[in-house]
Amino acid sequence: MDDATLTIAPSMIDGDLRTILEAWNTATMRLEETHLALQAEVRRLSDELEAKNRELARRNRLADLGQMASHVAHEVRNSLVPMKLYLTLLRRRMGHDADTAQLLEQFVSGFSALETTVNDLLHFSSDRDPSNKKFVLEPLLREIIASLAPQLDAQKIQATVDADPKLVIYADRDMIRRAVLNLVLNAIDVMPEGGSLIITAVATAHAIDIEVADSGSGIGESTLAHLFEPFFTTKSSGTGLGLAIVERIAEAHGGHIIACNCPDGGAAFTISIPRQNEEPRS
Repeated sequence: MDDATLTIAPSMIDGDLRTILEAWNTATMRLEETHLALQAEVRRLSDELEAKNRELARRNRLADLGQMASHVAHEVRNSLVPMKLYLTLLRRRMGHDADTAQLLEQFVSGFSALETTVNDLLHFSSDRDPSNKKFVLEPLLREIIASLAPQLDAQKIQATVDADPKLVIYADRDMIRRAVLNLVLNAIDVMPEGGSLIITAVATAHAIDIEVADSGSGIGESTLAHLFEPFFTTKSSGTGLGLAIVERIAEAHGGHIIACNCPDGGAAFTISIPRQNEEPRS
């Protein structure tokens, strides 16, 4: 090799520097995008964790409340049994005294209301698993309407069942009956001057949906957020457990319930029971 001096053209330096700077800028931009994506994921996970913690705390409170309600309900029911027996004996002794009979009927009415409250508490505190069986849904819905026919007629409420007569559901029939009955009774309560009540049942790709819709005044915005809270009620009487029981029944089946106001007025409550609950094939 001779003594000739190695020269580097300025254009070569500029080109290499430009390449390095471009690579640096690209790497910096990617790091910034990754950092922003990680920040967003951390926020999402934090929000999700907070929501799960709130739900866990809510479930723990409901479990404690359920235990307390169960204890109170059993104690009250144990006291009601002998009192109802004494009332029956008193009825027999009083004979045909009209005034006394009227007074006793008021006692009976009071005991019936108390018994309803006790039953609500027991249903709310019940933590049993559903006894799932396959059954046709439409006859159950018509059975509920038929059982309430005198009250529906008295309040001039037109009730309709819209369901495929062959629609089959795999669930606990008694629990589903209780849930739908509670929703229908709620609908009747909000239509004292009459109206329409429609029970619809449909099969979707993933669930069986049972909707109870009424033509009442709808649900107030402030009420909507508290509908399924135990003991929350806007009525002058009642336990405030009806919708909480419906929610528990839906969740026991792995489903959920939603409430909304209808576009044409009134409200609709929909119980959704997942179809993965369907009886496994042998």
